[in-house]
Amino acid sequence: MAIDRAAADELLRTTRSVRKRLDLSRPVPPELIEECIDVALQAPTGGNLQNWAFVVVTDPEKKRVIAEHYRKGGELLTQMGYPPPLPDGDPRLDARDRVYDSSRYLADVLEQVPALVIACVEGRVEATPMVLAQASMYGSVLPAAWSFMLAARARGLGTAWTTIHLFFEKEIGTLLGIPEDWTQAALLPVAYYTGDTFKPADRLPARSMTHWDFWGVQRS
Repeated sequence: MAIDRAAADELLRTTRSVRKRLDLSRPVPPELIEECIDVALQAPTGGNLQNWAFVVVTDPEKKRVIAEHYRKGGELLTQMGYPPPLPDGDPRLDARDRVYDSSRYLADVLEQVPALVIACVEGRVEATPMVLAQASMYGSVLPAAWSFMLAARARGLGTAWTTIHLFFEKEIGTLLGIPEDWTQAALLPVAYYTGDTFKPADRLPARSMTHWDFWGVQRS
């Protein structure tokens, strides 16, 4: 069966990190989240190990604790000098204030988001000495997490990829009963989004990011 390329491109181009447009008042049916996970589990995984897991958090008290840790993590990130500086004239500067304003908003309301989904992979990345093995471990769960976000977008749900909770991964793992030999890879807030749709984001041109046969060589 032929793929509707225009529809596929639209999905890929308009799956945004949704923060201010998350509908905090509308519950998300558990069945809809399970549908998204079912789609996500079709993603490739290293050696077909399928060594992934998704923890869905809807309990208000647990969301509150996660949100408190998340806000503390945000403070630590700021103290570390994040975000890194960009040179004058960099086109990404125009959007930076908006992005970080929406990020602060998400931190303020995180416990109000209907569901928090944490993508996990079996094993501890920091205990893996080889770069190849580390890349393989993350490569076995991150495609599934992204597929979850795409599936959510197709169902009228907004998500945002964030990892600030990992400053307190151990504490959150204990809270949720996540085994110590599993790595949390991403935290995905999930809610219906407000408004009609999303438009593609401004991005640096692909040509400036693409190297042909040798670093720094662009196609003429």
